[in-house]
Amino acid sequence: MEENYTLFSQVYDEIMDQSLYEKWLDFSGRHFPSSPSVRTHEILELACGTGILSQKFAAAGYAITGVDLSAEMLEIAKKRLPEASFAQADMRELDYQESFDAVTCYSDSLCYLPDLSDLTKTFKGVYKSLRSGGSFLFDVHSTYQTDSAFPGFAYHDNAEDFAFMWDVYAGDVAHSVTHELTFFIKDKDGKFIRKDEVHEERTYEIEQYLSALTEVGFTDCQFFADFADKAPTDESLRWFFVAKK
Repeated sequence: MEENYTLFSQVYDEIMDQSLYEKWLDFSGRHFPSSPSVRTHEILELACGTGILSQKFAAAGYAITGVDLSAEMLEIAKKRLPEASFAQADMRELDYQESFDAVTCYSDSLCYLPDLSDLTKTFKGVYKSLRSGGSFLFDVHSTYQTDSAFPGFAYHDNAEDFAFMWDVYAGDVAHSVTHELTFFIKDKDGKFIRKDEVHEERTYEIEQYLSALTEVGFTDCQFFADFADKAPTDESLRWFFVAKK
């Protein structure tokens, strides 16, 4: 997965919908642990990317540890938030022991894992990383998103220093999609360099996520849709989960 973000990191912030970060922040604030015995202060942010959400968490008073697979994205994150702790790591191989009050994993990052066994392995690492009473918050694509909304989607953007083309196709396995990305980025000599990347994502039924969570020990697992505290509908695009340790 890391090599897919080598070039993507250079234009990620330009093409990302910036309004989503406030929505993730708001959702987190509503669902972080509120028990008097748990002081939500230390947060582990998986797939932190270039650190925009990390910066918002820090501004809200949380101590942030960010983890991402992409060294290029982490370099941007470190410049954006020098006081935070950032580490390059695979989310399937977390090595923290009861260190955090909450763990987040947003922007459908779990959908990049190849299969359910990798998902469960990640959940196990997250569980070990949480203190008793802590919460795990994440979002994923809904099956409606992968099966109906995404296939055939196309987005093209032009800026002074880059051009970007994004096309999405149905994947080879159930509830999966393939993103084909083409970048034209201006080099130092003024010429544009073309790079092509392929990103593959997959999701599962809600019951499969809940089963994987309870299998590793999570309790009180709740699910919502599209940044709101409401139950998913047949056409919800993004599912949110909150699980307690």
